[in-house]
Amino acid sequence: MKVSASMSAPAVSVTTATTIGEAARQMDVHGVGCLVVTEGGALRGVVTDRDIAVRAVATALDCDVPVREVMTTPAATVDVGDDIHAAYAMFRTRGVRRLPVLDGQRVVGMLTVDDMLMDVFRRVADLLGPVAWSVLEEPPGPRDEIGPRAPTPDSPRAP
Repeated sequence: MKVSASMSAPAVSVTTATTIGEAARQMDVHGVGCLVVTEGGALRGVVTDRDIAVRAVATALDCDVPVREVMTTPAATVDVGDDIHAAYAMFRTRGVRRLPVLDGQRVVGMLTVDDMLMDVFRRVADLLGPVAWSVLEEPPGPRDEIGPRAPTPDSPRAP
């Protein structure tokens, strides 16, 4: 499966001159924790909610400071045509939770750990679907170690 099947598109983007305060507002409006930072259409980095908290708020930077002062650069990225396993490896080796998705030099989406978890859940559901139905068809109740069902006080006794 390709990265494009799991990514969110389009990515929310700001420029390097966007203020920290405006970046935080954009995160709130769009319900995201990461913005791609571009200049002239080219990716310059990312600014995350953590970047704002640790590099701006914790150091008492003014909200009018541009995001270029707190953004993470260079950004770890994946290509839109990469296999999803390349994204898993990138998350694991780079220790990030969000990856801009590129088509050449153009940002076309964002892939998050949450997107990857949804992929895992879909795969597990596909795998367990038939098993789940067989379990649902079994009557509920405790089982003993050697037989299909432990006797209950109401069950008939063997002679």
